[in-house]
Amino acid sequence: MNNKIKLFEDKKIRVAWDLEKQDWYFSIVDIVAVLNETEYQTARKYWKVLKQRLLKEGFESVTNCYQLKMKSTDGKFYQTDVANAQTILRIIQSIPSKKAELFKRWLAEVGNERLNEIADPELAMQRGMDYYKKKGYSDEWIYQRLLSIKIRHELTDEWKERGVNTSREYAILTSEMCKTWSGMTVAEYKEFKGLHKENLRDNMSDIELVLTMLSEASTKEFSKTIKPQTFPENVEVAKMGGGVAKKARNEIESRTNKSLIQGANLIEKKTK
Repeated sequence: MNNKIKLFEDKKIRVAWDLEKQDWYFSIVDIVAVLNETEYQTARKYWKVLKQRLLKEGFESVTNCYQLKMKSTDGKFYQTDVANAQTILRIIQSIPSKKAELFKRWLAEVGNERLNEIADPELAMQRGMDYYKKKGYSDEWIYQRLLSIKIRHELTDEWKERGVNTSREYAILTSEMCKTWSGMTVAEYKEFKGLHKENLRDNMSDIELVLTMLSEASTKEFSKTIKPQTFPENVEVAKMGGGVAKKARNEIESRTNKSLIQGANLIEKKTK
């Protein structure tokens, strides 16, 4: 996540760019504070009540909100409710405010950055490179990471073609590939590295990223050839792709006499 501050009428709105999802996520409380022209703590209480009301009324958009660590005025990072522009627009509809229309226009301006990146993908690539450089990653690692995002998107597109539709199914298939080549599910891998909310791939070494990409690229090619029709068949194909990376890992480890799986949290190491 690339955390930033954007201004609306000189009011600070905390936002985060999700590199994987290629989307902006906004602090909901900051937006409530602007629309209601209140202090942060008052806005926080207002959002707590509004959130519960929306949930009771069955507005599914609220379930799309989740939490990210964002920097507060005291300089510390706290878990903060965030949502993308689509969900924010839905929340705004439930807040009586004369600034609502102006805020919608502001969101459109922010969204224009995304439209520009769709027209010119190099802008998105540059954003990703800038983010990782600030975190202290090497140019070589950044190249691998951005390539891994491309390969991941190609695989998920292929899964969609094979009837994989839910985030839960994507997670299962990803874990099957991961477990096959690394011996750990994604959750176990994160625990091994001491991660919580952090992105697993952002904490992988060059070789771990390469093996992950190999498993996903292989799974995509196998899927295009085999054309699985059911989810269990997709699972088997995912294991096949993971098996290719497992063979590569075993070959390298047998010749180097050392494990390719690192327990280090790379982000913590680079920011200390």
